[in-house]
Amino acid sequence: MRDDHAARRIPGAVFVDLDTELAAGPSSPGPGGRHPLPGPAALQEVLRAAGVRDDDPDQLVVAYDDRDGSVAARAWWLLRWAGVAPSRVRVLDGGFAAWQQSGLPVAGTDGGAAEPEPLPAGDLVVRSGGMPVVDADGAAALARDGVLLDARAAARYRGETEPVDPRTGHVPGARNTPAAANTGPDGRWLAPEVLAERFRAAGAVPGVPAGAYCGSGINACALVLALEESGTTLPQAPAALYPGSWSEWSADPGRPAATGDRPWVADR
Repeated sequence: MRDDHAARRIPGAVFVDLDTELAAGPSSPGPGGRHPLPGPAALQEVLRAAGVRDDDPDQLVVAYDDRDGSVAARAWWLLRWAGVAPSRVRVLDGGFAAWQQSGLPVAGTDGGAAEPEPLPAGDLVVRSGGMPVVDADGAAALARDGVLLDARAAARYRGETEPVDPRTGHVPGARNTPAAANTGPDGRWLAPEVLAERFRAAGAVPGVPAGAYCGSGINACALVLALEESGTTLPQAPAALYPGSWSEWSADPGRPAATGDRPWVADR
């Protein structure tokens, strides 16, 4: 949250809001889902304000959060989607907690290190399309012909509970790989080989088209990142994101839903 960032942050870090800047504003379930992708012009304004420069190989853009890495992964995904080179974009392993545990300097109103000079406004030109996306039909096709991963908690996938969206269950054919399992108890991302084994168990192997969704398109970005880090998908062919995710799918009464542990069981 903005107040938390003001109180304690990595010196020089720029706050970017999930609901209003990393999405096109919070939306009701329906077309685009609860966290629709921001438009290219709006995203360009946000990233320029953060100081992101265009085609600058010497500038590394690092995203972090104080949660499980999923919000940072959304920023990572949007930077890549905007056309920023993969070599220039990173997510801080372990987030702000790991930074503090390492004894590194912290700035903010709670006291701490002095701030460096603010970055000048950036000049990034957003070239959308740097990361693949699918709509609901594309997600259904991936579930049928490739592998579609559901990043939500297992109880939501099985249809035992649904605290936010209109219906319970999952996209028929999707396989449950909760994003929360990308990280260990210390909040750091699991080793690539451990992630790869997890995804192999779900049917995501090199050469198989893959995609990810979650409740509203945020946690799914963490799966896309984890898939790439694991080597399951190549940087030249990342997994596709279904941005509307379950919030869009479940709002359409014409879309079937499955329940239970198995991908195709109890279609309705």
